[in-house]
Amino acid sequence: MFRTIREDIRTVFDRDPAARSLLEVLTCYPGLQAIWNHRIAHFLWTRHLKLAGRMVSHCSRFLTGIEIHPGAKIGRRVFIDHGMGVVIGETAEVGDDVLLYQGVVLGGTSLLKQKRHPTIGSRVVIGAAAVVLGPITVGDGARVGANSVVVNPVPPDVTVVGIPGKVVEDKRETIFNLEHGRLPDPVSDALRAIIDHQDHMEERLRELEARLKSEVKSE
Repeated sequence: MFRTIREDIRTVFDRDPAARSLLEVLTCYPGLQAIWNHRIAHFLWTRHLKLAGRMVSHCSRFLTGIEIHPGAKIGRRVFIDHGMGVVIGETAEVGDDVLLYQGVVLGGTSLLKQKRHPTIGSRVVIGAAAVVLGPITVGDGARVGANSVVVNPVPPDVTVVGIPGKVVEDKRETIFNLEHGRLPDPVSDALRAIIDHQDHMEERLRELEARLKSEVKSE
């Protein structure tokens, strides 16, 4: 247990350059507190003390602004940065070394009592306010851009952005920091391609008009 606690604290220092001291990490990082509270809640839940688990989870949500259902499975070295508004559903599974930003939702799309929440692989980064819905899998090393809505399975080692989420980068080097300023914009790229094609067609049209006028004059 103490080894896991030390590992969690080290993860905060590794992932957040703003972390300055052990006391600051212990008292001012709700993402860390939410993970620790969830471990207690999940322990109670799996021991058939479901009401006690839900009560621990409910108190944790009140204190941290992060809601993790006690039935969810959370891996090692998971870091929830800032964390306000993060929601992780009952049947969600989160792998190791995952980074979640504020407002992330791992939600369900069914009322049936079965697997209805996402499975997140290891080393995944999910940007602020991104929503992943349904019993889909997000592959290891994938990155989900901010405000994206993902409703289809995501392959490993790709970047997904947009509504609905689309793959925009494939097999890129996995990094923990999701640098949104460097992410491609599929809408902008599509518009740029249309404009380039239009410019090309207009140039061809001008050439044809000039050739036609030349032929008319020669007659």
